[in-house]
Amino acid sequence: MTTALPGTAERVARFPFPFAADTYRYSTNVEPARRTVPTAAGSWGDRVLDVDAAYAAELELRREVLQRDPTRCSQLPHMRVAAWDALMTLLPELAATYPGAMSLQQRGDRWLWRNDLIGSSTSFVPGDEDSLPGGPLRLLGSQIQEDVVLLDQREGSLWADAGLVTFAADWSMGFDVGMRFLEVHGPVPRVHEAGVVQRAEQFLMRLQPGEQYRRTNWTMTVDRRLDSSTETYPEWGRDRRLVVDDPALPDRLHLRVEVQHLLRLGVSNAVCFLIRTYLLPLRELATVPEWRRRFAAVLAELPDDMADYKGLTLYRGAAVDWLTAG
Repeated sequence: MTTALPGTAERVARFPFPFAADTYRYSTNVEPARRTVPTAAGSWGDRVLDVDAAYAAELELRREVLQRDPTRCSQLPHMRVAAWDALMTLLPELAATYPGAMSLQQRGDRWLWRNDLIGSSTSFVPGDEDSLPGGPLRLLGSQIQEDVVLLDQREGSLWADAGLVTFAADWSMGFDVGMRFLEVHGPVPRVHEAGVVQRAEQFLMRLQPGEQYRRTNWTMTVDRRLDSSTETYPEWGRDRRLVVDDPALPDRLHLRVEVQHLLRLGVSNAVCFLIRTYLLPLRELATVPEWRRRFAAVLAELPDDMADYKGLTLYRGAAVDWLTAG
């Protein structure tokens, strides 16, 4: 299943192009949140929660995914407080970012949430599961385009103990729930030998309540498919091979960038890991000459083990050929 495209000009102008050099290696690449990043086509990064023209379509897609597979929202029992903490942190954030369209108000012991962008409203009592039958993560996921993972900190480690993830890039929240941070990243090549994951975990465990940071990650996706989770591999796996000979390759191959925000929650002390996914087809990326040249260089130089892990091996040669032919 694919999502509808917002306008081309807006999509390019807001796209978080992730490459600062002609080569790419895994790194923690963490920086403070809310800093605007200028690009060759526009800018991005001035907010933690980003609403764009695909907002309603992506929320509807998430609803459909959860209806088919409820395991995409998974929460261990001890994470109940953290889930409420995430909701009561991010709804005010959303309302403050879009005050003309959203609001959160307290009426006695109940809170009233209104979202005019999608014509929804609800009320609940924080911490009272009976007042919000779907639970706080379900409500949160119905209001933001970001996926959410909540990391518990104990025994000197972080644990992925709760989350709502419908737009995973070839991984599974239902499978990973309850795993240590290091285990979740076990299959990633090079990062353990280089100490990248260990440094990232230590950085996250030092976060103080209220601190907010971000990083980017990237891969590629055939078609505008947000839900490329492990569970749906039979739906999209073969496209990696078939797209190579498709004349529509530059329209079907997308650079997929995740802007990941890292927040320490104040009540539960959990780390909230937000993952917002942006997709840009090669044809539109190529309208920015600097991006076209740089992405071709990155793909051509990328070591084979990293290309294989990202699922690019079958078509990256064809992508480089198209990008360099223009």
